[in-house]
Amino acid sequence: MMAGVRARDTRPELVVRKALHARGFRYRLHVADMPGKPDIVLRRFRAVILVHGCFWHGHDCPLFRVPATRRDFWQAKISRNRERDSEVLQALEADGWRCMTVWECALRGTGRGELSVVVDTLIGWLRGSAKRQEIRGRC
Repeated sequence: MMAGVRARDTRPELVVRKALHARGFRYRLHVADMPGKPDIVLRRFRAVILVHGCFWHGHDCPLFRVPATRRDFWQAKISRNRERDSEVLQALEADGWRCMTVWECALRGTGRGELSVVVDTLIGWLRGSAKRQEIRGRC
């Protein structure tokens, strides 16, 4: 089962990439020499966009629930993913990158936002000066 889980080109990531490209933004994907290999890198704006799945990154929303079987394993795994996320954000910011996190619940589920609003928020952040921001669904 785990072998079928994708680390790249997930549906939420593809939605964000397609929307940015349609608005004229060009970017690089999963740049290997950057901490955490960010999903989307916009060098012109010195910005990275991380598209996180709510389950794998332990988001506090209706899309995340710890599985009933092997709870200790899953709690440890998700806890380590959260620690790694924090380490990656700190490393990217230390290198001078601005970081945006787009959560899966902003793009799907009952609390999702309108895609155009999500993209407008992303573009506003890119053109602004905020160092870190996240887009999440209405929980």
